[in-house]
Amino acid sequence: MRFFLIFVNLLIYLGCNGQLSSNKNIKNVSNKINDTTFVNIRDFSNDIIIDMKYATTSNFLNTKVYDCSACYLRYKTAIQLLKVSSILIKKRIKIKLFDCYRPVDIQKKMWALVPNPIYVADPLKGSIHNRGAAVDMTLVHANGKDFDMGTPFDYFGKEASHDYLQFSKKVVKNRIFLKTIMISNGFKAFDSEWWHYNLSNGSTFKLANFKWNCN
Repeated sequence: MRFFLIFVNLLIYLGCNGQLSSNKNIKNVSNKINDTTFVNIRDFSNDIIIDMKYATTSNFLNTKVYDCSACYLRYKTAIQLLKVSSILIKKRIKIKLFDCYRPVDIQKKMWALVPNPIYVADPLKGSIHNRGAAVDMTLVHANGKDFDMGTPFDYFGKEASHDYLQFSKKVVKNRIFLKTIMISNGFKAFDSEWWHYNLSNGSTFKLANFKWNCN
């Protein structure tokens, strides 16, 4: 009951009505772009922090699999994420993204390193990341410090699950805060990973192998 009340209070606190604000840092939103077009989130906002872990060796693979750091998403996914960002910025909170769209070729590379569906989606089936409709993320305070979510990104233990509540009240509240605002703006949580969110109808997008330009 205690956690249910926290959840309700956060809904009231957030006032998540899904409306896109006129925030000056949202640079270029156009209704002429097709929902399925891949766009670079940086072309739309400077408020979102990009920390693409797979463009570094600081990930569970211990290997760099992206040639460079960039967050591309289907336009529809990007718009929903911008709605979340516009709400958070008013509260002096920023989104930090660890992973966005992932080409199928990269999925194959990850599968070759760790051919275990517990950790990496089988490229034959693909993941929502391969469809441009998933983000791995956390939140950042105005002082630049990440919200305490209890575990690091890509921690594959029961503690990373939304159902795991054996944390401090602060950690539980932070996870509920993130989950609440994401669900209120068109995303679905992934039960075993507090950082992973899928666009609600993201599975309808086709698997893609689009490669962005690193130059």
